[in-house]
Amino acid sequence: MTGYLLKRLGLMLLTLVLLSLIIFFAGQVLPGDPGRAILGPFAANSAVQSLDHSLGVDRPLLVQYWTWVTGILHGDLGTSYQYRAPVSSFLFPALGRSLKLAAVAFVIVVPLSIVAGVVAALNRGRPTDRIISVTGLSLSTVPEFVSGVVLIVVLGIGLKVLPVTASAPAGSSIPIQIKYLILPAIPLVLILFGYIMRMARAGTIESLDSDYVRTATLKGLPRQVVIRRHVLRNSLLPTITVIATQTGYLIGGLVIVETLFNYPGIGRLIVTAAADKDFPMLEAGVLAIGIVYLVATFIADLLYTVLNPRIRLQRAE
Repeated sequence: MTGYLLKRLGLMLLTLVLLSLIIFFAGQVLPGDPGRAILGPFAANSAVQSLDHSLGVDRPLLVQYWTWVTGILHGDLGTSYQYRAPVSSFLFPALGRSLKLAAVAFVIVVPLSIVAGVVAALNRGRPTDRIISVTGLSLSTVPEFVSGVVLIVVLGIGLKVLPVTASAPAGSSIPIQIKYLILPAIPLVLILFGYIMRMARAGTIESLDSDYVRTATLKGLPRQVVIRRHVLRNSLLPTITVIATQTGYLIGGLVIVETLFNYPGIGRLIVTAAADKDFPMLEAGVLAIGIVYLVATFIADLLYTVLNPRIRLQRAE
């Protein structure tokens, strides 16, 4: 197990290095001049060149990359071109807000979709299965901006049961903050519900048709015991992977929801940085999302080995 963990951490480090290279050089090929974007279209060329030199964007790319990477390793994410302030002072608060919104969405959608998938699998071919499957598939096709607008009009403006913005007043308690995040979390729940539910249903059906479940049933074990001890443990394996892969989407793909509900998260921060040619902010934001995604997949791998001893033995070999 220790060898597997070390190998997995090594692969994560290699992936992170490759990711940093892709992010940096992709940012460099974007059109636009940082100095011109900051000073405006009517600034003198000499002033733009002087600003570019002070920012270091006129140096060789490898030198710029090395300076960026070594700065990150020392805790310096760079200085924002647009705000002339440390990137970390904007990035970490935005990432924290996106993580809170994603956490609320996860707390709602994960148990709901897993329970729905298991219930659908246990009633395979019956009306209950069809209703759950069709509902999940239909909800996953509704774009976030459509469901978000409907929710704002119905729940926020019409019934007035939830706030129409996602940002709670300063100093609000945790329950109040969660209340403000429920409405923007619902569009994310609707998108993810069908996907996670289908994976939970497929995994449960595969476990129900397996030899070890038939053997446990023939031994006379009660159905509830068979489902709890044998079916659920193995049916969750593909679902864990789906949940982990959706983490990157939830953190980085919240632009529509964050814009619709006026929520200053990391997705909105990255879009603004790209529009302003604020490369340090853009590169640090995308790298942060990549790190979150790598950590989520690493945790998913660990859960795989815990839930399925066969996978642990195969990897140990």
